[in-house]
Amino acid sequence: MMKKQQTKIPVLAVVGPTASGKTGLAIELAKELGGEIVSCDSMQIYRGMKIGTAQPTDEELAAVPHHLVGFQEPSEPFSVSDYVQLAERVVEDIHARGHLPVLCGGTGLYARSLLSGLPFDEFGRDDALRARLQAEADEKGTEALYRQLEELDPEAAEKIHPNNRPRLFRALEYCLLSGKKFSDWQKEAAAMPSPYDVCMLGIDYHDRAALYARIDKRVEIMFQEGLEEEARAYFAAFPGGTSGQAIGYKELFPYFRGDCTLEEAKETICRETRHYAKRQLTWFRREKEIHWIYGDEPQSLKEQGLPIALHWMGENRL
Repeated sequence: MMKKQQTKIPVLAVVGPTASGKTGLAIELAKELGGEIVSCDSMQIYRGMKIGTAQPTDEELAAVPHHLVGFQEPSEPFSVSDYVQLAERVVEDIHARGHLPVLCGGTGLYARSLLSGLPFDEFGRDDALRARLQAEADEKGTEALYRQLEELDPEAAEKIHPNNRPRLFRALEYCLLSGKKFSDWQKEAAAMPSPYDVCMLGIDYHDRAALYARIDKRVEIMFQEGLEEEARAYFAAFPGGTSGQAIGYKELFPYFRGDCTLEEAKETICRETRHYAKRQLTWFRREKEIHWIYGDEPQSLKEQGLPIALHWMGENRL
């Protein structure tokens, strides 16, 4: 008897740079298509960091069900493998209840790792090793760790920036725990079929200045909503915490020390956020199957994105 082929789980993904309008579009599409939102943001997972990480508002959270937002203690370690294992269960549960999983966020590594079906749990977890790598990076910088990766896996090191801590830690963790090369595991994992049937919508702007204006406006709104007070509370509770490296928090620390003015800190946040948005777009531009829509087109994001999603759903029944 032939084994019945397992049907892939359909997932609609809304990705793109920060402040581009992902949350609003994801909510509109989830309402229209019977979906629930699965956050794909490496900083929105943390409790007590709602303003600085631009977590959905109470009204947005009430509009449609949201998952993986504001659940993690900032003092606890969290990796891409942790995210993938949690998100896989959430996506399966949403699908089992007859709803559409709508992935929403700008952390490209999280999105790619989840949607490609990479088997992150194959070599377990070692919190002591993670803590050691983090402590060494905090004390000495990442140069020594990067040289260690170059020795263990030169091919992986070529593809990882020395200052990209999450990817550097992950590659080293794999090499040290498994005794194998991280680059070899990536090749093997890439050859495995994904368990998901994905429609990915990416948001961009023809005029980059329009996106940067949205970023500047968002930063101003964050301060009006209490970002300064939120950041002070964070640093009082978690001095030196890894999650405090999020944009919007680390730039305020010099201000709290008296090393710069509040306006200077604001400008630094805007500048670093713009740089981050450029890196996000560079990442997502490498995704071959993405459908790009534009926030500065005459049509709204929903008017551009909904027909694409409906056509995809017509070919891939829930």
